[in-house]
Amino acid sequence: MGTDRPGCGHRGPPICRIVVGFEVVATVVNLEASRLEANKRAKSKALDALVDLVDEDLKAVNRTIVARMHSPVALIPQLAGHIVAAGGKRLRPVLTLAATKLCGYTGERHIRLATCVEFIHTATLLHDDVVDESALRRGQDSANAIWGNQSSVLVGDFLFSRAFELMVEDGSLKVLQILSRASSVIAEGEVHQLLTSNDTETSEAQYLEVIQAKTAELFAAAARIGAVVADRPDVEEEALRVYGLNLGIAFQLIDDVLDYSARQAELGKTVGDDFREGKITLPVILAFRRGDEGERGFWQRTLEILEQTPDDLGQAMELMKRHNSLGDTVNRARHYGAVARDALGIFPDSATKTALLDIIDFCIERAY
Repeated sequence: MGTDRPGCGHRGPPICRIVVGFEVVATVVNLEASRLEANKRAKSKALDALVDLVDEDLKAVNRTIVARMHSPVALIPQLAGHIVAAGGKRLRPVLTLAATKLCGYTGERHIRLATCVEFIHTATLLHDDVVDESALRRGQDSANAIWGNQSSVLVGDFLFSRAFELMVEDGSLKVLQILSRASSVIAEGEVHQLLTSNDTETSEAQYLEVIQAKTAELFAAAARIGAVVADRPDVEEEALRVYGLNLGIAFQLIDDVLDYSARQAELGKTVGDDFREGKITLPVILAFRRGDEGERGFWQRTLEILEQTPDDLGQAMELMKRHNSLGDTVNRARHYGAVARDALGIFPDSATKTALLDIIDFCIERAY
């Protein structure tokens, strides 16, 4: 009996061939691995479909990003380029591009505004990595790990400034109001998270306030300005705001699930970063609330006092499994995804609407 080995040229699902002598008499297909691979392709297809719809605009955004990162101070484009080139889904600027397409806009204002959205997002990433003392970002060394905290903070400030220059160039006070408000709310969310960090008494309501501010607000603004530049009615503007807000909440809920999931490694991230930093996320809140006194003592020791042993992350994941806190967090994400889906109901059917609906499933199904 023998089995196929890596490098044999087989391109399909993992298989095991049962061999008698030199004759293959049966082939057993690993159906679970095949299902997971098909699911992964389906999720990737949803993102690809949305990106394909705005492909030319996204290329223009990328060119604008490179042009507007330029500075005679060499460290600025070098450091900013490091995090921009690290990849990521460009989901927020893509939302702006897709929203304008959904609303029938045919001008060029959305290119600079999508660039503005990406600069705000990138600036917050640079600042977040300093606050969290993160050594990795998207599977590679973070900017602060390479150039230090001071440089990362200052280049983040530069990107915020560039974003505001782009807003002013657009000339719309309403756009300026929406995006500047989003920037201040994001900062408030980060400070709020700092205040609740390491506090196991944090409520689910407080947690939701944090993620709505630090993550969902930019999703909401990115989608909303699509209707603004297209000069669409208030009802469409509000629909896109609600869509983006609830998509952003669902997105962050799944991110918090992934920190305790083996899927994290596939995304170029390490498992348990939130745990090691003492961050209080919904999976922790639910497990803490449902646990007995001994379990709550475990969470207080590991997250409040930050006294952790090498085995504690495994125990934390076991407690989450016992109380289904990861599964229930995914269910919460599905609820917000359903609200986002309903918000697009006022728009006529189109390829863009379908892609925006499919991206809701993409954001949620990343957990699997």
